[in-house]
Amino acid sequence: MSYSGIVNVYKEQGFTSFDVVAKMRGIYGTKKVGHTGTLDPMAEGVLLVCVGRATKLSDILTSGDKCYHAVMQLGISTDTEDISGEVLDSRDISSGDYDLSDEHIEDVIASFRGKQKQVPPMYSAIKVKGKKLYEYARQGIEIERTPRDIEIYSLEITKIDIPYIEIDIKCSKGTYIRSLIRDVGEKLGTLATMTRLIRTEVGTHTVSEGYKLSDLQVLKEEGRLDEAIISIDDYLSDVPGVIIKPEAEKLLMNGNKLGLHNFITVSDDGSEIEENDLKKAAYFKVYNADELCALYRYDADKNIYMNFKTIRD
Repeated sequence: MSYSGIVNVYKEQGFTSFDVVAKMRGIYGTKKVGHTGTLDPMAEGVLLVCVGRATKLSDILTSGDKCYHAVMQLGISTDTEDISGEVLDSRDISSGDYDLSDEHIEDVIASFRGKQKQVPPMYSAIKVKGKKLYEYARQGIEIERTPRDIEIYSLEITKIDIPYIEIDIKCSKGTYIRSLIRDVGEKLGTLATMTRLIRTEVGTHTVSEGYKLSDLQVLKEEGRLDEAIISIDDYLSDVPGVIIKPEAEKLLMNGNKLGLHNFITVSDDGSEIEENDLKKAAYFKVYNADELCALYRYDADKNIYMNFKTIRD
């Protein structure tokens, strides 16, 4: 049986994202497996994994907002900005030289909400001159990193137990929680490193719904692997969809540009899909009968609908 869709995997500590993909290839019996956003080995939580035709959507699925629960330890810094790294410096935060009152900590945490620039960590997969930053870091080479635009939508303290602070974060794509914690420590006048990270949500998918690799292995043995698959249709249920008219089927299959006259714009419930809805959408689904074949989007400059993603095999 061939599978196609998205699986909400609960990545456990100690696994790399590549480890998860490798094991998923064995479980689902296909090489067409890809993850949608790297989690460090020490991190755990939601890792959306694409199987089969859904691998063509991997870059779309990485663009959503994410939620995390993190624990930081004050008074220490490491080369990786988390507790797995080599200690670079430490401070005695019990000396009384630092204002670590609840009120001050809350004010500092609050100052990180909103849009801002963030310098990514050296131990990251960002490429500079064709080489990943962590490859330079392992050679002891420090590379100047360009600050990147991020947004922290919400940032709340859940527990203060000095030297530890626990926080919940909702943030944009490209945010490094390790670096956020580093910056919080600096603004508190001391140091900070991340000791735990759980990705609790990606889009509408939560950690409580995730399947551990051991869970998926059991489902495989019981012949129930399809229970863990979220179909592409279901995953994109909020995206508008149209049906290609028979005379335009060849244009669709070749990935050609299309016009509104090529579509049947009546939804399953009989309501008419407005042209303006298609034009405003980031992308929309195009079906050939019952088969989802592609995603298209409107090109305002050319006043035409262009192929965005081909999904069919």
